[in-house]
Amino acid sequence: MLHAEFRDPLLVAVYDAECPWTREDDFFLGVVGETPGRRVLDLGCGTGRLALGLAAVGHTVTGVDPARASLQAARAKPGSGEVTWLEGTSADLPEAAFDIAVMTSHVAQFFVTDEEFGRALTDLRRALVPGGRLVFDTRDPAARRWEAWNPADSRRRVELPDGTVVTAWTEVTAVIDGAVSFTHHYALSDHRRLQSTATLRFRTEEQVRAALHTAGFRVEHVYGGWNREPVGAGDGELLVIAHLIGTA
Repeated sequence: MLHAEFRDPLLVAVYDAECPWTREDDFFLGVVGETPGRRVLDLGCGTGRLALGLAAVGHTVTGVDPARASLQAARAKPGSGEVTWLEGTSADLPEAAFDIAVMTSHVAQFFVTDEEFGRALTDLRRALVPGGRLVFDTRDPAARRWEAWNPADSRRRVELPDGTVVTAWTEVTAVIDGAVSFTHHYALSDHRRLQSTATLRFRTEEQVRAALHTAGFRVEHVYGGWNREPVGAGDGELLVIAHLIGTA
């Protein structure tokens, strides 16, 4: 199943167990805290980890995601009533409603074609107020992170809150022009086997900057790591902070 870790309730639970709060969330929390107004859009909010953390410190947060099972998991968590949850995509965003928009957990890479990425950025521009900011992460292709997505290096054991044990691993199936396709495999203790497939686009810094400029954004910073290191000297990331051209 395509993107099953966001759409299948069992695999959503596996995803949640594998993805606790980390310094990545601290980075986004810090950038949001620097922004006046702080009406926050979390596009691709998934199971709500960051959205709930932002709401807990007083921000007004809207979490948007197309995956119903992920949103159901988010709504079941403590504090979920403080977040507005919307099942949908960037095309469903209200106009001029947010001071800052974030896309975390490499959501930007799910827009595989340039046309898809461009449409999402245009939608985000429409959803932000004058002076609005956009913050997102995308993996630096120069780090070639997908080379570790193989059964040997990626194999892991995940224990769910109910005691279910899942063995998971990843394998790359194709690398074509910056688009990396892969399959997550899940082996359950009752001998069930599940799979989730996806393709992610790895864009260079130059490609990211060009797409943002075309959509009407000016780049403030691009960092290479979660401690705001320069590109190439951090964690193999491109951490992008931008604002609307002519409004800040």
